[in-house]
Amino acid sequence: MEEAIRKAEVLIEALPYIKEFHRKILVIKYGGSILGEEKIRRGVLEDIVFLSYMGLCPVLVHGGGPNISERMKSAGLKTEFVNGMRVTDEKTLAIVQEELDKLNQMIVNEIQELGGKAAGFSGKDKNIIFARKKLEGGIDLGLVGEVDAIEAKPILTQTREYTICVICPMGMGRDGKMYNINADDAASAIASGLHAEKLVVLTNVKGIMRSVNDPGSFLSTLTIDEARGLIEEKVVQEGMIPKVKACISALEGGVNKTHMIDARIPHGLLLEVFTNEGVGTEIVK
Repeated sequence: MEEAIRKAEVLIEALPYIKEFHRKILVIKYGGSILGEEKIRRGVLEDIVFLSYMGLCPVLVHGGGPNISERMKSAGLKTEFVNGMRVTDEKTLAIVQEELDKLNQMIVNEIQELGGKAAGFSGKDKNIIFARKKLEGGIDLGLVGEVDAIEAKPILTQTREYTICVICPMGMGRDGKMYNINADDAASAIASGLHAEKLVVLTNVKGIMRSVNDPGSFLSTLTIDEARGLIEEKVVQEGMIPKVKACISALEGGVNKTHMIDARIPHGLLLEVFTNEGVGTEIVK
């Protein structure tokens, strides 16, 4: 009986957060590096289905980097990155599209198996993501794009029906070309375009630490200026740079709060949404 009462108390403790976020949009970016780990993936998707049944409107934006790199290796194609972005020619784009579509359908199927409603979108579908060619420091990245505009209506229509939208980061240019878009950038733009309450970036690290080898240097909350300073100081490096920049961009685009949390923590999403303590690093205005 005591255990049952404790469970009831936990639900009551979550009530203020359920009320606060009822029908609010929560954009979740799920990196490809952790999509391949089935136990972690299923745990995250369980949390997302729970959030949906609690009345929130989760929108999931996913990457697929490792799958794409493995396919390219099998095809004898070289993988080249510039500042975390994959240089993309026509052959690479075909592989990117195919692998992202596969992952998208897998996620939709698993959400449905867990009892949720889900709809899969490529960014090019229904003109959800309008893209333009991206130049990185004057370097031509090929068919790599950046978000030009977000068409929110198709996504909002689904969320009103309590459907979890699963979006892969590809966009159609006004020039008629398809573009590969960094998933962090796409999630940030989608969160801004939907006027989301939160952007949550799921990673495979605890969060941001001032010193990688010192767990005591973990930073639970940062302002935009502090986050920019950590990039300039090279405390934030490599793959974390686009994630931090995505959080900053989302905040500047009107999102209320952004978080980077470790997807390996069981029910980390629920802890972030329904508790004061939360997990990971929060970047705020």
